[in-house]
Amino acid sequence: MTTSSRDRLEQALARINDPAGEGSRTCLTVYADTARKAADAADARAKSGSALGPLDGTVFTIKDLFDVEGEVTRAGSRVLTPRNKPAAKDAVIVKRLRDAGAVIVAKTNMTEFAYSGLGANPHYGTPGNPADRSRVPGGSSSGAGVAVADGIGEIAIGTDTGGSVRIPAGFCGVVGFKPTVKRVSREGAFPLSFTLDSIGPLAKSVAECAATDAVIADETPAPVAAREIGSIRAGFAQGLPIEGLDEIVGKTYPQALAKLSAKWKSGKDVTLSALSKMHAVNERGGIAPPEAFAIHRDLLKEAGEGFDPHVRARLLRSKDIGAADYILNMRDRAIAIAEMDKVFDEVDVLVMPTTPIVAPTLQEISVEETYLKRNVQALRNTSIWNFFDVCGVSLPMKFGNALPCGLMLIGRHGNDRALLAMAAAVEKALAA
Repeated sequence: MTTSSRDRLEQALARINDPAGEGSRTCLTVYADTARKAADAADARAKSGSALGPLDGTVFTIKDLFDVEGEVTRAGSRVLTPRNKPAAKDAVIVKRLRDAGAVIVAKTNMTEFAYSGLGANPHYGTPGNPADRSRVPGGSSSGAGVAVADGIGEIAIGTDTGGSVRIPAGFCGVVGFKPTVKRVSREGAFPLSFTLDSIGPLAKSVAECAATDAVIADETPAPVAAREIGSIRAGFAQGLPIEGLDEIVGKTYPQALAKLSAKWKSGKDVTLSALSKMHAVNERGGIAPPEAFAIHRDLLKEAGEGFDPHVRARLLRSKDIGAADYILNMRDRAIAIAEMDKVFDEVDVLVMPTTPIVAPTLQEISVEETYLKRNVQALRNTSIWNFFDVCGVSLPMKFGNALPCGLMLIGRHGNDRALLAMAAAVEKALAA
């Protein structure tokens, strides 16, 4: 970084405050004063040669569902602020970022309670996609994707329960990393699913995501050396993940595969037989839906009229899922996870489009039927991997396509750093 932390912070604040931009819809709380103090402290450490590490002085945004001491955590909603108490302390990941010298400039917008893949928010406005302001940014970490793409800070922290980091990364043309669930503490993050929630970064590069991942996972940051792509056994997902691709994704994804085809150690088509077990679980109501309803059940009774109607309707659809079905779902998921894990005995990484579609227009999703259809499409590929509790990264595919779309790489449960090393190699090969 050639400019000071304070200079880069002021640039971020200028973008937030630009009336012609998306700052007011992207950032729901702005920490201008505390961020300036943190940036000045980082610059002083840099000058004295006592920097705290690779994130010292980096300008961050955090999703609106992370606790900040002294504030009520909104989670993109208007119903929590008058009812909940201010947070007694920072979320674990917020503390870890501060301890690493990160400069937190703002809390970013999101789908209410993180329960949609499109990123629309009727309470605070929906930030327009940086590639086309008439389109959605992807969700639920909508503001995170826009913030990175628009230069409102350098790195954003989001959450991913069914794709909420990777979808906005794909739609907005940036990198997004979803870790294995156990990797990062969720203490102080407003939950959607006790089982599936994970916390990860969005940034302009794999290296930035890797540095952030290490800090929020409480590891000593170390550069991720790009693994030689010629040592990677790639598996190309067949069936559902490549069905129904829209015109842009359908053209761009094969271009990415063609560019990489001669570089892998080996490549093979992979049919994911474990998906049948996932479908059976989903037919019985799934994992996240009953957990989300349990989290919001009392609030729905008390203040349901204040919810985003789409979120409320989706929550209420899960109210009659029985305990027996939920227990069977959890058992069958464990069996399916073990079956999927065997795939990674044959390949090092699975490859597919992040989403089968590019970002829909805001006009499209103003119609109920189209909203539901596009939400299902946005979540289709990414949500598979939350179910199987593996790690995943979305990389931008840039071949002159009119709108951004993502290439998703999936790694084995717990092999997060290995996946990031492979993603760095693929990122380099795509840019060559």
